[in-house]
Amino acid sequence: MPQGKPAVVPDDGLTTRQRRNRPIVAVHTGPMKGKSTAAFGMALRAWNQGWNIGVFQFVKSAKWRVGEENALRTLGETGQGGPVEWHKMGEGWSWSRKKGTDEDHAENAREGWAEIKRRLAEETHDFYVLDEFTYPLHWGWVDVDDVVETLRTRPGRQHVVITGRNAPQPLVEAADLVAEMSKVAHPMDAGQKGQRGIEW
Repeated sequence: MPQGKPAVVPDDGLTTRQRRNRPIVAVHTGPMKGKSTAAFGMALRAWNQGWNIGVFQFVKSAKWRVGEENALRTLGETGQGGPVEWHKMGEGWSWSRKKGTDEDHAENAREGWAEIKRRLAEETHDFYVLDEFTYPLHWGWVDVDDVVETLRTRPGRQHVVITGRNAPQPLVEAADLVAEMSKVAHPMDAGQKGQRGIEW
């Protein structure tokens, strides 16, 4: 895609403007860090366009306050770009699983997805970040086919970005943009733990 131009223009009956403005589903997956960071970078662009943004974190602990959350919440309050809503689903249950049973966590994930489905049907947001959403899909807590069909038939012009490892194949196949983060090198390889301003 030199200079942002597609190599082939499909004969789909759409004008260049219509094709350019189609809403996308993006999936950021793979074993390396940077999936959520890339999604939040897209959210910054959406904020700059004045779009209504909804962030839904399915895995990160409800106690964590990551830098992107602070930045986007603050930007959403300035009135300069679009409004921002940030939601943590459940207690933050993937890495520690300290509270509740697996079924409790699964129910939290299903409730979170039900809320997102409702918002998509009502066209609440222009841009959605479903952060770490691949995990409840991978674990079977949320039905992949339901997610794919909901995204495929969503009304209006709503963009959705989904992050996390092990993205299910049906989701990958349904997405318009798929990026896989793979590792070439990482500071942890040399025994270095995560640090402020880099990991959070």
